[in-house]
Amino acid sequence: MHSSNTSLDIYCHPFYSIGCNNILSCFEMKMKGSTWFLPLVVATLFVVASAGNFNQDFEITWGDGRAKILENGQSLSLSLDKSSGSGFRSKNEYLFAKIDMQLKLVPGNSAGTVTTYYLSSLGPTHDEIDFEFLGNLSGDPYTLHTNVFTQGKGNREQQFHLWFDPTKDFHTYSILWNPQSIIFSVDGTPIREFKNLASKGVDFPKNQPMRIYASLWDAENWATRGGLVKTDWSQAPFTATYRNFNAQVCVWTSSGSSCSSNKSPSSSLSQSWLRESLDSNGLAKVQWAQKNYMIYNYCTDTKRFPQGPPSECLP
Repeated sequence: MHSSNTSLDIYCHPFYSIGCNNILSCFEMKMKGSTWFLPLVVATLFVVASAGNFNQDFEITWGDGRAKILENGQSLSLSLDKSSGSGFRSKNEYLFAKIDMQLKLVPGNSAGTVTTYYLSSLGPTHDEIDFEFLGNLSGDPYTLHTNVFTQGKGNREQQFHLWFDPTKDFHTYSILWNPQSIIFSVDGTPIREFKNLASKGVDFPKNQPMRIYASLWDAENWATRGGLVKTDWSQAPFTATYRNFNAQVCVWTSSGSSCSSNKSPSSSLSQSWLRESLDSNGLAKVQWAQKNYMIYNYCTDTKRFPQGPPSECLP
């Protein structure tokens, strides 16, 4: 936890007390307990490119009917009321992935609500790559919250306001996770890169397989202006919709070939995302997004890091 007076005082909410950073992962850890240990088998990987179907690729994990797969698996809606939110997860685990997901967020007064879409492993030393959308009063901008956890340690928050209204239409939110870096993109524009700086002693998610998770839940005690603005339950049910899931992934399984085992030209082309990184044009787009739309950067928070920024923030 930290003592900054920014809206990032979110880590005081009760779910963090059991070692996880959102309601879905906490719910699953609590329900499954010790059964979440990875199987003691020699797991291998194979590459899959998928124009996804929610019936085929995902399973609803909680919400008692509040999550609904629609349009023959082409979209999925999550809803939240005063009794409960809802969530889903991928059926497979992945070790490296390039994922696109379109979201249309809760419209109107969404204060207190949080819509999430992220990758996560399990356990106290879990890795995680987060997109979280913090609701706000009608007319105010959503806050797009990003974070990277490695070996159970997060505290790498960057937050943005978007250059469009994410409640009016669907927009594409993408995660590229490969051995070189993690890149967050919005409608094809990269907004953040977390590089593999293991050579400098910075942990990087590269050994633990992760699932895709998504949830819509109530966090009125911290989500909007640090909890000053509460959820207006007269507006419930709140609904967010996901569609057009597309992925190129290395599936973690006990059988199959590794991502790099097939050296054919077609395989090499299909796996090019595993070697992808930002070029000068991509870096310029990140700089544009951060200059114009970033509202919080842990790298420049001297109250949290009076001894100097974390090593991954240094040039």
